[in-house]
Amino acid sequence: MVLVVSEEVREALDARRPVVALESTIIAHGLPRPRNLRVALELEETVRREGAVPATVAVLDGRPHVGLDGARLERVADEAGMRKLGHRDLPLAVATCASGATTVSATALLAAHAGVRVFATGGLGGVHRAWTETQDESADLGLLARTRVTVVCAGVKSVLDVPATLQRLETLGVAVAGYDTERFPGFYLSDSGHPVDWTLRSPREVADVMRAQDVLGGPGSALIVANPVPEEEQLAPELHARVLADALRACAAEGVSGQAVTPFLLDHLVRHTDGASLEANLAAVRGNVRLAGRIAAAWAEG
Repeated sequence: MVLVVSEEVREALDARRPVVALESTIIAHGLPRPRNLRVALELEETVRREGAVPATVAVLDGRPHVGLDGARLERVADEAGMRKLGHRDLPLAVATCASGATTVSATALLAAHAGVRVFATGGLGGVHRAWTETQDESADLGLLARTRVTVVCAGVKSVLDVPATLQRLETLGVAVAGYDTERFPGFYLSDSGHPVDWTLRSPREVADVMRAQDVLGGPGSALIVANPVPEEEQLAPELHARVLADALRACAAEGVSGQAVTPFLLDHLVRHTDGASLEANLAAVRGNVRLAGRIAAAWAEG
């Protein structure tokens, strides 16, 4: 695999300056045009305001890129047929010269290959509801169990089975800490209803945990920093509960299954909350990107 690291990102890594990886699925598949490009540029600028270099990740014509210039970022935002790539899809995309936006698992893997330690996203994938019947679980979890990267997120997507996901992360040996909270966030919600075992209060504390991971050795697993969306920007909990219940009923009635379930539920939430769930999602992403920039800066200080 020929990994293309942008000149700006490579220079920052060589000089031990802070770098933050950003996924591209939100650009290609999560937002309508032309807002998707505006948000992509906003998130990169947010990283820069925190003193770090943004490294948006994507695969273009079979070449994985860590760090995109303006033209390539526009291509991810505007090109029809841009695929959605998890880490399992990367060899297929490379071999067939395909182009695609990277999910959490693919972004984490490529960032780690490039030497980028900190990655910001919205919410992780996890264990799906009715797992005992479907055995459906996001590839994010297994990949994070063997990839040394720090992921700043707003928990896992609230349409998933949150307690089962937390249990699965524990089984896989993936460290989870709330950022300035004792509660695990719920993506659109500040509180999923479940506690966390560990709380970190500053970017310096997060960086200290990252250094301790390296000193102790052991499996090269991730550190998940669960950063809640501010309460004033979350989706109203009662609205979330009502619309999600309706979405689950609609999903069952229409026979939606497998990989189609999560996109179906998320789309239902956007449409039936008049876009409020999308705004809460973006508020969470913005906060995660800011925090990731500060963590990367603390990590780079050594």
